Amino acid sequence: MKKIIVLTDFSEPSENALKAAADLAKKHDVELFVVHMLELNQAMLSTPDGMYMEQTVFLVKLAEKNLAEFLQKPYLEGVKVTPVIKHYKVYSELDAIAEEHDADLIVMGSNGSSGFEEIFIGSNAEKVVRNASVPVLVIKGEINSLSIDRFVFACDFDDDNLPAFQKAREFADMIDAKMEVVFINTPNDAFMSNRDAYQKINKFLTKANAAVQVEIYNDYSVEQGILNYGNTILADAIAMPTHGRKGISHLFNGSIGEDVVNHARIPVITFKI
Repeated sequence: MKKIIVLTDFSEPSENALKAAADLAKKHDVELFVVHMLELNQAMLSTPDGMYMEQTVFLVKLAEKNLAEFLQKPYLEGVKVTPVIKHYKVYSELDAIAEEHDADLIVMGSNGSSGFEEIFIGSNAEKVVRNASVPVLVIKGEINSLSIDRFVFACDFDDDNLPAFQKAREFADMIDAKMEVVFINTPNDAFMSNRDAYQKINKFLTKANAAVQVEIYNDYSVEQGILNYGNTILADAIAMPTHGRKGISHLFNGSIGEDVVNHARIPVITFKI
């Protein structure tokens, strides 16, 4: 891992993300690109009106000043940081920045479970995930020190999860972490015997050309199974596939992805299908 994009609006959640990214940067000798997006009207940037231009210059200069002050943190000492100001909120630009700088990861923060649904679903984080080709790491609450040595990757082992599975494996190698792969078995219409489940899993792993151990974990719901399994193995993070065209994907059926993200107490990593 060489470069990380950190999205900030100067809020406490975004500082939590910056702290986490700084930990990763120190551990892996990574450069941080800290991006702040202004909420300017695009018309203000294209109009020849002197008043609009004066307002725009003022807001850009103020954002530069605020970002420079925001980055004066003791925990950034020794970390290479590049500030980036974008004139307006176009989340597809983040992916362009990632491609331009060959970034490996986008990091952003959230308010935690109580306010997370309001922020994440249908809002900024969803837009980031929808447009990001690289993995997105969502930090939930304040973390004294971020170390991802082991993370859970859950999927239903349908073929459309193959791209996300491969990206998760690459990410695990990149940060030198162990990926714990799990199939959640539930007592509903999708219930499978262990024999049938392993047949499906083995077909998937053959197509993925992967020799990894997969745990079958039984629980009353998929989202609860993911959370409980993560707690059982003391995972540092939870990883899940996402459909970019839908923002946070319905991991299997219904709102499983959203539920996991909303209720997880540890960081969540998304990988686009």
